[in-house]
Amino acid sequence: MNVARLAAVDAAQAARVLSKVREATLAGQRAPIEPRPVIEQSWGRMLRSGVDPDHDFRSGLLSCDEVRRRREESPLRHVLPVLREGLLSVADVAQHIMVVADAEGRVLWREGSRPVLRKADGLGFQLGADWREDVVGTNGVGTPAVVRRPVQVFAGEHFVRSQTSWTCTGAPITDPRDGKLIGVVDVSGPLETMHPATLAWVDSVAKLAEARLRELHLASLERLRAVAAPVLARLGGRALVVDRNGWVAAVSGMPYVRRVGLPKSLSPGRRWLPSLGTCAVEPLAGGWLLRAEDEPLATAATRIVLDLARPGRCALTVETSAGSWSRELSPRHAELLFLLTEHPSGRGAAGLAEDLFDDPSRTVTVRAEMSRIRRYLGELLQHRPYRFREDAEVEVLLPDDPRDLLSRSTAPAVARRRTAPEGDRPPHP
Repeated sequence: MNVARLAAVDAAQAARVLSKVREATLAGQRAPIEPRPVIEQSWGRMLRSGVDPDHDFRSGLLSCDEVRRRREESPLRHVLPVLREGLLSVADVAQHIMVVADAEGRVLWREGSRPVLRKADGLGFQLGADWREDVVGTNGVGTPAVVRRPVQVFAGEHFVRSQTSWTCTGAPITDPRDGKLIGVVDVSGPLETMHPATLAWVDSVAKLAEARLRELHLASLERLRAVAAPVLARLGGRALVVDRNGWVAAVSGMPYVRRVGLPKSLSPGRRWLPSLGTCAVEPLAGGWLLRAEDEPLATAATRIVLDLARPGRCALTVETSAGSWSRELSPRHAELLFLLTEHPSGRGAAGLAEDLFDDPSRTVTVRAEMSRIRRYLGELLQHRPYRFREDAEVEVLLPDDPRDLLSRSTAPAVARRRTAPEGDRPPHP
């Protein structure tokens, strides 16, 4: 049954069907139809984390000052005009509201139909409210933040009963500079206002917002490039100028690279970076001047932490005696790095292709992705076969429940790892 199509014709009937699906599924009984996979997986996460489906929980609202501070610091403030232009005119007429939340699920902006805003207050959908999935259940803000794709949650697809008279459609917004989630834009309203085209509409506007952030980033690199040109002209040897996120504005004496992995808190001085080795770091307006040195830093013992503990938010941290840096990983890079931890002695391109796609011939895709990973891991990731450097300490942080391991992954090797008996799982530090 296409519930979205049914809802467009008869919202009340669709809500009744979904209510029966919800009640049966949460009671462990056979439902009249299966929940959509994205909803079923979310419900599974809620049941495992102990969210009560019959009693909503509301954490404290942020203070007005804290909301104001987060607004001023959030990159989302730069794309509010895009979101308003793309969503508000239609949302108001269609009795919807637009909600913009940060990466932590906190509502920072709310605009749209006044009657619907008043109804949202009754649900706790207020400025400063916490709408993370593991706090308030399956919803159009928290669930897209976890699965990192647009999600429409209609009526009984909400996990918590008090929200089942509502329809929410949300899409994540990521920062083009580092791929990190910076927030979610959501269009919500009473269930009778649901339309199946809303999902594509909200997703399109979210992509326009990301495109605007990309334009702003390129403009900032152009400004930094103008600053860098006279500086690099006076230098000999290998040098490059990067912004605060490691994106390269200009290079001298070396091949161009797009980005360099930087420590979380970079400071001037002599530092070791994975892709460059030892560098002299000097501040510039809006970025850093990195002058590569030929001598390696002898004390650069390395620890690599692959954090897969949080569903939908995988990260890599590299720690050395000279500093540390972190990077949020794309789902594909998280899969590949996890598979390498399962094969400490190394894994060839054909083996990784079989692990990912059950097709050892898809080596071109694997090699392309591994090349991208090596751009930020540098010599820490060796090849022929692919493996972490032998003297690096590698730690993997796994979710408490194996079923939450790389929850978006369809790779056969990851699926087998999720369901493997505990005694058959390779040990991880």
